[in-house]
Amino acid sequence: MAKPNSLIERIGVLLLVAGLFVFLSFAHAQQEERGKTSYMKVDHTESFASIMARMKAEKPEVEKEHSAVMNERYDLSDRPARGVTMDRGKPLQEGVRVKLTAGMTWEKLAAMSAEQIREQNLYPKGFYPLPHPKHTDGGFVFPHFLIDAIKQQDGRDLTRFDIDFDLPDHFLAEFPPAIYLAPRPELGDVSQGKLVSLTNFYEMFNGLLTPRQLEGLRLLLTPFPQQQFNATEDRRSAIPSLGAACFDCHSNGHQNGATHLAPDTRPQQFRHRIKTLSLRGMDIQRLFGSQRALKTVEDFTEFEQRTAYFDGDIVIATKKGVNPLERGSQVDFMADFQEMLDFPPAPKLDVLGKLIPSKATPAEMRGQEIFFGKGQCASCHQPPFYTDNLMHNLQTERFFKPVMINNMMAIGDGPIKTFALRGVKDNPPYMHDERLLTLEDTVEFFNIILSTKLAPQEKQDLVAFLRAL
Repeated sequence: MAKPNSLIERIGVLLLVAGLFVFLSFAHAQQEERGKTSYMKVDHTESFASIMARMKAEKPEVEKEHSAVMNERYDLSDRPARGVTMDRGKPLQEGVRVKLTAGMTWEKLAAMSAEQIREQNLYPKGFYPLPHPKHTDGGFVFPHFLIDAIKQQDGRDLTRFDIDFDLPDHFLAEFPPAIYLAPRPELGDVSQGKLVSLTNFYEMFNGLLTPRQLEGLRLLLTPFPQQQFNATEDRRSAIPSLGAACFDCHSNGHQNGATHLAPDTRPQQFRHRIKTLSLRGMDIQRLFGSQRALKTVEDFTEFEQRTAYFDGDIVIATKKGVNPLERGSQVDFMADFQEMLDFPPAPKLDVLGKLIPSKATPAEMRGQEIFFGKGQCASCHQPPFYTDNLMHNLQTERFFKPVMINNMMAIGDGPIKTFALRGVKDNPPYMHDERLLTLEDTVEFFNIILSTKLAPQEKQDLVAFLRAL
Protein backbone atom coordinates (compact mmCIF):
# COMPACT_ATOMS: atom_id res chain seq x y z
CA MET A 1 0.00 0.00 0.00
CA ALA A 2 1.46 3.38 -1.00
CA LYS A 3 2.12 5.89 1.77
CA PRO A 4 -0.30 8.83 1.83
CA ASN A 5 1.53 11.98 0.84
CA SER A 6 -1.01 14.65 1.66
CA LEU A 7 -2.71 15.78 4.84
CA ILE A 8 -6.11 14.97 3.42
CA GLU A 9 -5.00 11.48 2.47
CA ARG A 10 -3.53 10.96 5.94
CA ILE A 11 -6.73 12.12 7.59
CA GLY A 12 -8.62 9.78 5.30
CA VAL A 13 -6.48 6.83 6.37
CA LEU A 14 -6.94 7.72 10.06
CA LEU A 15 -10.71 7.92 9.58
CA LEU A 16 -10.65 4.58 7.77
CA VAL A 17 -8.67 2.96 10.61
CA ALA A 18 -10.95 4.52 13.23
CA GLY A 19 -14.01 3.33 11.36
CA LEU A 20 -12.59 -0.16 11.10
CA PHE A 21 -11.90 -0.16 14.85
CA VAL A 22 -15.47 0.95 15.62
CA PHE A 23 -16.85 -1.69 13.26
CA LEU A 24 -14.79 -4.47 14.84
CA SER A 25 -15.74 -3.32 18.35
CA PHE A 26 -19.40 -3.29 17.34
CA ALA A 27 -19.07 -6.70 15.72
CA HIS A 28 -17.42 -8.05 18.88
CA ALA A 29 -20.24 -6.63 21.03
CA GLN A 30 -22.80 -8.09 18.70
CA GLN A 31 -21.08 -11.46 18.89
CA GLU A 32 -21.06 -11.30 22.69
CA GLU A 33 -24.79 -10.56 22.66
CA ARG A 34 -25.50 -13.24 20.10
CA GLY A 35 -23.42 -15.80 21.99
CA LYS A 36 -20.34 -17.74 20.99
CA THR A 37 -22.07 -21.06 20.38
CA SER A 38 -25.50 -22.65 20.50
CA TYR A 39 -24.10 -25.81 22.09
CA MET A 40 -23.21 -26.68 25.66
CA LYS A 41 -19.80 -28.06 26.57
CA VAL A 42 -19.88 -31.84 26.11
CA ASP A 43 -16.33 -33.01 26.81
CA HIS A 44 -15.35 -32.29 30.42
CA THR A 45 -11.77 -33.00 31.48
CA GLU A 46 -12.23 -31.79 35.06
CA SER A 47 -13.03 -34.65 37.43
CA PHE A 48 -16.36 -34.84 39.23
CA ALA A 49 -14.63 -34.57 42.62
CA SER A 50 -12.98 -31.34 41.49
CA ILE A 51 -16.22 -29.93 40.05
CA MET A 52 -18.16 -30.66 43.24
CA ALA A 53 -15.45 -29.25 45.53
CA ARG A 54 -15.19 -26.08 43.46
CA MET A 55 -18.95 -25.48 43.29
CA LYS A 56 -19.48 -26.21 46.96
CA ALA A 57 -16.84 -23.62 47.75
CA GLU A 58 -18.57 -21.11 45.45
CA LYS A 59 -22.06 -21.79 46.81
CA PRO A 60 -22.05 -19.33 49.78
CA GLU A 61 -21.10 -16.40 47.54
CA VAL A 62 -23.60 -17.43 44.84
CA GLU A 63 -26.40 -17.58 47.40
CA LYS A 64 -25.33 -14.34 49.06
CA GLU A 65 -25.56 -12.47 45.75
CA HIS A 66 -28.96 -13.95 44.91
CA SER A 67 -30.32 -13.31 48.42
CA ALA A 68 -29.33 -9.67 48.04
CA VAL A 69 -31.42 -9.48 44.85
CA MET A 70 -34.41 -11.10 46.57
CA ASN A 71 -34.27 -8.87 49.63
CA GLU A 72 -33.91 -5.75 47.51
CA ARG A 73 -37.03 -6.70 45.54
CA TYR A 74 -39.39 -8.16 48.16
CA ASP A 75 -40.70 -8.16 51.69
CA LEU A 76 -40.22 -11.89 52.34
CA SER A 77 -41.81 -11.99 55.80
CA ASP A 78 -44.47 -14.54 56.72
CA ARG A 79 -47.78 -12.62 56.83
CA PRO A 80 -50.71 -14.98 56.30
CA ALA A 81 -54.14 -13.63 55.43
CA ARG A 82 -56.79 -14.00 58.12
CA GLY A 83 -59.36 -16.67 57.39
CA VAL A 84 -58.09 -17.37 53.86
CA THR A 85 -56.44 -20.68 53.08
CA MET A 86 -55.58 -22.83 50.12
CA ASP A 87 -57.62 -25.92 49.35
CA ARG A 88 -56.14 -28.15 52.05
CA GLY A 89 -55.67 -25.49 54.71
CA LYS A 90 -52.33 -23.78 54.08
CA PRO A 91 -52.59 -20.04 54.89
CA LEU A 92 -52.50 -17.69 51.93
CA GLN A 93 -49.95 -14.89 52.07
CA GLU A 94 -51.39 -11.40 51.77
CA GLY A 95 -50.22 -7.91 50.98
CA VAL A 96 -48.05 -6.29 48.34
CA ARG A 97 -44.52 -7.67 48.77
CA VAL A 98 -42.81 -5.85 45.91
CA LYS A 99 -40.82 -2.90 47.27
CA LEU A 100 -40.99 0.61 45.85
CA THR A 101 -38.20 3.18 45.66
CA ALA A 102 -38.06 5.65 48.54
CA GLY A 103 -40.79 8.28 48.42
CA MET A 104 -42.83 6.47 45.75
CA THR A 105 -46.38 5.17 46.23
CA TRP A 106 -48.41 2.80 44.07
CA GLU A 107 -50.87 5.60 43.32
CA LYS A 108 -48.10 7.95 42.15
CA LEU A 109 -46.55 5.22 40.02
CA ALA A 110 -49.88 4.31 38.40
CA ALA A 111 -50.37 7.95 37.39
CA MET A 112 -47.11 7.98 35.40
CA SER A 113 -46.67 6.95 31.79
CA ALA A 114 -44.51 4.01 30.76
CA GLU A 115 -41.98 6.44 29.28
CA GLN A 116 -41.75 8.41 32.54
CA ILE A 117 -41.26 5.26 34.59
CA ARG A 118 -38.57 4.07 32.20
CA GLU A 119 -36.65 7.34 31.96
CA GLN A 120 -36.75 7.96 35.72
CA ASN A 121 -35.85 4.34 36.48
CA LEU A 122 -38.88 3.89 38.75
CA TYR A 123 -40.05 0.47 37.61
CA PRO A 124 -40.25 -1.63 40.80
CA LYS A 125 -37.39 -4.10 41.11
CA GLY A 126 -39.88 -6.89 41.87
CA PHE A 127 -41.57 -6.37 38.50
CA TYR A 128 -38.36 -7.03 36.55
CA PRO A 129 -37.86 -10.61 35.31
CA LEU A 130 -36.65 -12.84 38.15
CA PRO A 131 -33.27 -14.56 37.78
CA HIS A 132 -32.74 -18.24 38.42
CA PRO A 133 -31.02 -18.92 41.79
CA LYS A 134 -27.91 -19.66 39.70
CA HIS A 135 -28.53 -18.15 36.31
CA THR A 136 -25.11 -19.03 34.90
CA ASP A 137 -26.01 -22.73 35.13
CA GLY A 138 -29.79 -22.91 35.40
CA GLY A 139 -31.37 -26.32 35.74
CA PHE A 140 -33.95 -27.91 38.02
CA VAL A 141 -33.97 -26.59 41.58
CA PHE A 142 -36.41 -28.15 44.05
CA PRO A 143 -37.77 -26.86 47.38
CA HIS A 144 -36.51 -28.76 50.41
CA PHE A 145 -39.88 -30.31 51.33
CA LEU A 146 -40.09 -32.05 47.93
CA ILE A 147 -36.48 -33.25 48.26
CA ASP A 148 -37.22 -34.67 51.73
CA ALA A 149 -40.42 -36.42 50.61
CA ILE A 150 -38.90 -38.07 47.53
CA LYS A 151 -35.88 -39.17 49.53
CA GLN A 152 -38.13 -40.76 52.14
CA GLN A 153 -40.58 -42.39 49.73
CA ASP A 154 -38.49 -43.33 46.70
CA GLY A 155 -34.93 -43.20 48.04
CA ARG A 156 -33.78 -40.65 45.45
CA ASP A 157 -31.92 -37.48 46.40
CA LEU A 158 -32.77 -34.35 44.39
CA THR A 159 -30.40 -32.14 46.38
CA ARG A 160 -28.06 -29.95 44.35
CA PHE A 161 -24.66 -29.39 45.92
CA ASP A 162 -24.17 -26.04 44.16
CA ILE A 163 -27.39 -24.16 45.00
CA ASP A 164 -30.61 -24.26 47.05
CA PHE A 165 -34.13 -23.14 46.16
CA ASP A 166 -34.67 -19.43 46.73
CA LEU A 167 -38.29 -18.71 47.73
CA PRO A 168 -39.53 -19.19 51.33
CA ASP A 169 -42.00 -22.02 51.85
CA HIS A 170 -44.83 -19.71 52.89
CA PHE A 171 -45.05 -18.24 49.38
CA LEU A 172 -45.40 -21.64 47.71
CA ALA A 173 -48.39 -23.85 46.97
CA GLU A 174 -49.44 -26.25 49.71
CA PHE A 175 -47.70 -29.60 49.78
CA PRO A 176 -48.71 -32.22 48.96
CA PRO A 177 -51.47 -30.77 46.80
CA ALA A 178 -54.95 -32.20 46.47
CA ILE A 179 -55.85 -34.26 43.39
CA TYR A 180 -59.22 -33.93 41.68
CA LEU A 181 -60.21 -36.10 38.72
CA ALA A 182 -62.42 -34.39 36.14
CA PRO A 183 -64.36 -37.58 35.21
CA ARG A 184 -64.99 -38.40 38.90
CA PRO A 185 -65.92 -35.18 40.75
CA GLU A 186 -67.88 -37.13 43.35
CA LEU A 187 -64.62 -38.58 44.69
CA GLY A 188 -63.32 -35.19 45.83
CA ASP A 189 -59.62 -35.09 46.73
CA VAL A 190 -58.20 -38.52 45.93
CA SER A 191 -54.68 -37.77 47.19
CA GLN A 192 -55.47 -39.03 50.72
CA GLY A 193 -53.12 -36.29 51.89
CA LYS A 194 -50.16 -38.13 50.35
CA LEU A 195 -47.52 -37.29 47.75
CA VAL A 196 -48.04 -39.70 44.87
CA SER A 197 -44.79 -41.46 43.96
CA LEU A 198 -43.54 -44.69 42.42
CA THR A 199 -43.84 -46.47 45.75
CA ASN A 200 -47.53 -45.77 46.38
CA PHE A 201 -49.27 -44.88 43.10
CA TYR A 202 -50.50 -48.41 42.42
CA GLU A 203 -52.25 -48.90 45.75
CA MET A 204 -53.72 -45.38 45.54
CA PHE A 205 -55.11 -45.58 42.00
CA ASN A 206 -55.61 -49.24 41.15
CA GLY A 207 -59.34 -49.55 40.59
CA LEU A 208 -59.84 -45.84 39.88
CA LEU A 209 -57.92 -45.61 36.60
CA THR A 210 -57.95 -47.58 33.39
CA PRO A 211 -54.81 -49.61 32.56
CA ARG A 212 -53.74 -46.90 30.08
CA GLN A 213 -54.13 -44.14 32.65
CA LEU A 214 -52.38 -46.16 35.34
CA GLU A 215 -49.42 -46.79 33.02
CA GLY A 216 -49.38 -43.10 32.10
CA LEU A 217 -49.20 -42.17 35.78
CA ARG A 218 -46.35 -44.64 36.33
CA LEU A 219 -44.35 -43.00 33.54
CA LEU A 220 -45.02 -39.53 34.95
CA LEU A 221 -43.53 -40.77 38.23
CA THR A 222 -40.53 -42.53 36.67
CA PRO A 223 -37.17 -40.70 36.84
CA PHE A 224 -35.22 -40.26 33.61
CA PRO A 225 -31.78 -38.66 33.19
CA GLN A 226 -31.80 -34.86 33.27
CA GLN A 227 -29.14 -32.17 32.92
CA GLN A 228 -28.35 -31.87 36.63
CA PHE A 229 -29.41 -35.36 37.75
CA ASN A 230 -27.66 -38.14 35.84
CA ALA A 231 -24.49 -40.24 35.92
CA THR A 232 -21.98 -37.91 34.21
CA GLU A 233 -19.13 -35.97 35.79
CA ASP A 234 -20.87 -32.61 35.22
CA ARG A 235 -24.02 -33.49 37.16
CA ARG A 236 -25.10 -31.49 40.23
CA SER A 237 -26.00 -34.38 42.53
CA ALA A 238 -23.44 -35.83 44.91
CA ILE A 239 -23.98 -39.40 43.72
CA PRO A 240 -24.91 -40.64 40.24
CA SER A 241 -28.64 -40.11 39.85
CA LEU A 242 -31.44 -41.96 38.10
CA GLY A 243 -32.72 -38.56 37.04
CA ALA A 244 -35.87 -36.54 37.57
CA ALA A 245 -39.52 -37.42 37.02
CA CYS A 246 -42.28 -35.23 35.59
CA PHE A 247 -44.08 -35.31 38.93
CA ASP A 248 -40.94 -34.26 40.82
CA CYS A 249 -41.87 -30.76 39.63
CA HIS A 250 -45.60 -31.31 39.06
CA SER A 251 -46.32 -32.78 42.50
CA ASN A 252 -49.65 -34.61 42.45
CA GLY A 253 -50.28 -33.11 39.02
CA HIS A 254 -50.07 -29.57 40.40
CA GLN A 255 -46.80 -27.73 41.19
CA ASN A 256 -44.44 -27.20 44.11
CA GLY A 257 -42.55 -24.07 43.05
CA ALA A 258 -39.63 -25.94 41.45
CA THR A 259 -37.89 -23.76 38.87
CA HIS A 260 -35.77 -24.08 35.74
CA LEU A 261 -34.66 -21.98 32.76
CA ALA A 262 -36.59 -21.96 29.50
CA PRO A 263 -34.62 -24.15 27.05
CA ASP A 264 -35.36 -22.24 23.86
CA THR A 265 -33.09 -19.16 24.08
CA ARG A 266 -29.37 -18.47 23.63
CA PRO A 267 -27.07 -17.12 24.98
CA GLN A 268 -27.47 -18.12 28.62
CA GLN A 269 -28.04 -14.66 30.10
CA PHE A 270 -31.10 -14.14 27.89
CA ARG A 271 -32.85 -17.31 29.03
CA HIS A 272 -35.97 -16.83 31.15
CA ARG A 273 -36.62 -18.42 34.51
CA ILE A 274 -39.74 -20.55 34.34
CA LYS A 275 -42.17 -21.63 37.00
CA THR A 276 -43.44 -25.19 37.06
CA LEU A 277 -46.99 -24.85 35.73
CA SER A 278 -49.89 -26.64 37.33
CA LEU A 279 -51.32 -29.51 35.27
CA ARG A 280 -54.81 -28.89 36.63
CA GLY A 281 -57.36 -28.25 33.91
CA MET A 282 -55.25 -29.72 31.12
CA ASP A 283 -58.41 -30.98 29.43
CA ILE A 284 -59.61 -27.42 28.71
CA GLN A 285 -56.24 -25.96 27.69
CA ARG A 286 -55.08 -25.62 24.10
CA LEU A 287 -51.57 -24.20 24.64
CA PHE A 288 -48.89 -25.72 26.82
CA GLY A 289 -45.71 -24.26 28.29
CA SER A 290 -45.71 -20.70 29.63
CA GLN A 291 -43.96 -19.19 26.59
CA ARG A 292 -43.48 -21.96 24.05
CA ALA A 293 -47.04 -22.34 22.75
CA LEU A 294 -46.87 -26.12 22.35
CA LYS A 295 -50.09 -27.21 20.72
CA THR A 296 -50.96 -30.48 22.48
CA VAL A 297 -50.31 -32.03 25.86
CA GLU A 298 -48.56 -34.84 23.97
CA ASP A 299 -46.17 -32.30 22.42
CA PHE A 300 -45.58 -30.79 25.85
CA THR A 301 -44.91 -34.16 27.49
CA GLU A 302 -42.51 -35.33 24.80
CA PHE A 303 -40.73 -31.99 24.42
CA GLU A 304 -40.11 -31.63 28.15
CA GLN A 305 -38.54 -35.06 28.56
CA ARG A 306 -36.54 -35.09 25.31
CA THR A 307 -35.36 -31.49 25.22
CA ALA A 308 -36.23 -29.21 28.14
CA TYR A 309 -34.65 -31.69 30.55
CA PHE A 310 -31.34 -30.96 28.79
CA ASP A 311 -31.59 -27.19 28.33
CA GLY A 312 -32.71 -27.60 24.74
CA ASP A 313 -29.42 -29.20 23.68
CA ILE A 314 -29.90 -32.44 21.74
CA VAL A 315 -26.15 -33.15 21.82
CA ILE A 316 -25.82 -33.00 25.61
CA ALA A 317 -29.00 -35.07 25.87
CA THR A 318 -27.29 -37.94 24.08
CA LYS A 319 -24.34 -37.79 26.47
CA LYS A 320 -26.48 -37.63 29.59
CA GLY A 321 -28.79 -40.45 28.55
CA VAL A 322 -32.01 -39.14 27.03
CA ASN A 323 -34.81 -41.68 27.12
CA PRO A 324 -37.05 -41.16 24.05
CA LEU A 325 -40.66 -42.01 24.79
CA GLU A 326 -42.79 -43.83 22.22
CA ARG A 327 -45.62 -41.56 21.13
CA GLY A 328 -48.44 -44.06 20.73
CA SER A 329 -47.99 -46.25 23.81
CA GLN A 330 -46.18 -44.01 26.32
CA VAL A 331 -46.62 -40.30 25.61
CA ASP A 332 -50.28 -40.88 24.80
CA PHE A 333 -50.81 -42.79 28.06
CA MET A 334 -49.14 -39.99 30.04
CA ALA A 335 -51.43 -37.47 28.35
CA ASP A 336 -54.46 -39.60 29.25
CA PHE A 337 -53.75 -39.16 32.94
CA GLN A 338 -52.78 -35.48 32.72
CA GLU A 339 -56.07 -34.67 31.00
CA MET A 340 -57.97 -36.09 33.98
CA LEU A 341 -56.59 -33.51 36.42
CA ASP A 342 -59.20 -30.97 37.51
CA PHE A 343 -59.26 -27.62 39.29
CA PRO A 344 -60.27 -27.46 42.96
CA PRO A 345 -64.00 -26.98 43.64
CA ALA A 346 -65.26 -23.38 43.55
CA PRO A 347 -68.56 -23.46 45.44
CA LYS A 348 -69.29 -19.78 44.84
CA LEU A 349 -69.24 -20.09 41.04
CA ASP A 350 -72.12 -21.07 38.77
CA VAL A 351 -71.79 -23.28 35.68
CA LEU A 352 -70.72 -20.27 33.59
CA GLY A 353 -67.94 -19.40 36.02
CA LYS A 354 -69.62 -16.32 37.52
CA LEU A 355 -70.33 -15.71 41.20
CA ILE A 356 -73.61 -16.91 42.67
CA PRO A 357 -74.87 -13.72 44.37
CA SER A 358 -76.39 -15.53 47.34
CA LYS A 359 -73.04 -17.16 48.15
CA ALA A 360 -70.67 -14.28 47.44
CA THR A 361 -69.63 -11.40 49.71
CA PRO A 362 -70.20 -7.78 48.67
CA ALA A 363 -66.43 -7.37 48.16
CA GLU A 364 -66.32 -10.41 45.86
CA MET A 365 -69.26 -9.10 43.83
CA ARG A 366 -67.61 -5.70 43.46
CA GLY A 367 -64.37 -7.44 42.49
CA GLN A 368 -66.16 -9.42 39.79
CA GLU A 369 -67.51 -6.19 38.33
CA ILE A 370 -63.98 -4.74 38.25
CA PHE A 371 -62.60 -7.93 36.71
CA PHE A 372 -65.04 -7.74 33.80
CA GLY A 373 -64.95 -3.95 33.58
CA LYS A 374 -62.43 -1.35 34.62
CA GLY A 375 -59.69 -3.89 35.41
CA GLN A 376 -59.78 -5.30 31.84
CA CYS A 377 -58.84 -8.74 33.22
CA ALA A 378 -61.49 -10.52 31.15
CA SER A 379 -59.90 -9.26 27.94
CA CYS A 380 -57.69 -12.35 28.27
CA HIS A 381 -59.06 -14.35 31.21
CA GLN A 382 -62.50 -15.42 30.02
CA PRO A 383 -64.89 -17.58 32.05
CA PRO A 384 -65.67 -20.29 32.93
CA PHE A 385 -61.99 -21.28 33.28
CA TYR A 386 -60.61 -17.75 32.94
CA THR A 387 -58.31 -18.22 29.96
CA ASP A 388 -58.61 -17.46 26.26
CA ASN A 389 -56.04 -20.14 25.34
CA LEU A 390 -53.94 -17.54 23.51
CA MET A 391 -50.52 -15.91 23.87
CA HIS A 392 -50.21 -12.20 24.68
CA ASN A 393 -47.22 -9.85 24.76
CA LEU A 394 -47.48 -7.38 27.65
CA GLN A 395 -44.56 -5.38 26.25
CA THR A 396 -43.07 -4.89 29.71
CA GLU A 397 -39.94 -3.47 28.08
CA ARG A 398 -41.86 -0.18 27.80
CA PHE A 399 -41.19 0.39 31.50
CA PHE A 400 -37.46 -0.29 31.93
CA LYS A 401 -34.14 -0.28 30.16
CA PRO A 402 -32.34 -3.60 29.64
CA VAL A 403 -30.17 -4.35 32.64
CA MET A 404 -28.07 -7.26 33.88
CA ILE A 405 -29.45 -8.69 37.14
CA ASN A 406 -27.28 -11.34 38.76
CA ASN A 407 -26.12 -12.85 35.43
CA MET A 408 -29.55 -12.51 33.77
CA MET A 409 -30.19 -9.88 31.11
CA ALA A 410 -33.57 -8.37 31.99
CA ILE A 411 -35.47 -7.58 28.81
CA GLY A 412 -39.11 -7.84 27.73
CA ASP A 413 -40.92 -11.11 28.37
CA GLY A 414 -42.32 -11.66 24.89
CA PRO A 415 -45.56 -13.61 24.36
CA ILE A 416 -46.90 -15.31 27.48
CA LYS A 417 -49.64 -17.90 27.69
CA THR A 418 -52.90 -16.76 29.32
CA PHE A 419 -52.91 -18.84 32.49
CA ALA A 420 -56.24 -20.26 33.65
CA LEU A 421 -57.28 -18.42 36.82
CA ARG A 422 -59.55 -21.12 38.18
CA GLY A 423 -58.04 -22.12 41.51
CA VAL A 424 -55.56 -19.24 41.31
CA LYS A 425 -55.23 -18.79 45.07
CA ASP A 426 -53.86 -22.35 45.23
CA ASN A 427 -51.25 -21.66 42.58
CA PRO A 428 -48.70 -19.15 43.94
CA PRO A 429 -46.31 -17.55 43.12
CA TYR A 430 -47.49 -15.85 39.95
CA MET A 431 -46.32 -14.99 36.43
CA HIS A 432 -44.30 -17.42 34.34
CA ASP A 433 -41.11 -16.78 36.34
CA GLU A 434 -42.55 -16.55 39.89
CA ARG A 435 -41.74 -12.83 40.17
CA LEU A 436 -45.09 -11.96 41.81
CA LEU A 437 -45.41 -13.53 45.25
CA THR A 438 -49.03 -12.66 46.12
CA LEU A 439 -52.32 -11.86 44.41
CA GLU A 440 -51.92 -8.29 45.65
CA ASP A 441 -48.57 -8.06 43.84
CA THR A 442 -50.26 -9.39 40.72
CA VAL A 443 -53.03 -6.79 40.85
CA GLU A 444 -50.49 -3.97 41.28
CA PHE A 445 -48.42 -5.33 38.38
CA PHE A 446 -51.33 -5.34 35.94
CA ASN A 447 -52.61 -2.01 37.24
CA ILE A 448 -49.31 -0.53 36.03
CA ILE A 449 -48.94 -2.61 32.85
CA LEU A 450 -52.53 -2.03 31.66
CA SER A 451 -52.83 1.54 33.06
CA THR A 452 -56.16 0.72 34.66
CA LYS A 453 -55.68 3.18 37.55
CA LEU A 454 -57.62 1.18 40.10
CA ALA A 455 -58.37 2.79 43.47
CA PRO A 456 -57.08 1.04 46.65
CA GLN A 457 -60.53 -0.35 47.50
CA GLU A 458 -60.99 -1.61 43.94
CA LYS A 459 -57.72 -3.51 44.21
CA GLN A 460 -58.82 -5.15 47.46
CA ASP A 461 -62.15 -6.14 45.93
CA LEU A 462 -60.42 -7.60 42.89
CA VAL A 463 -58.20 -9.74 45.14
CA ALA A 464 -61.31 -10.94 46.98
CA PHE A 465 -62.86 -12.04 43.68
CA LEU A 466 -59.69 -13.85 42.58
CA ARG A 467 -59.64 -15.78 45.84
CA ALA A 468 -63.14 -17.07 45.05
CA LEU A 469 -62.29 -18.51 41.63
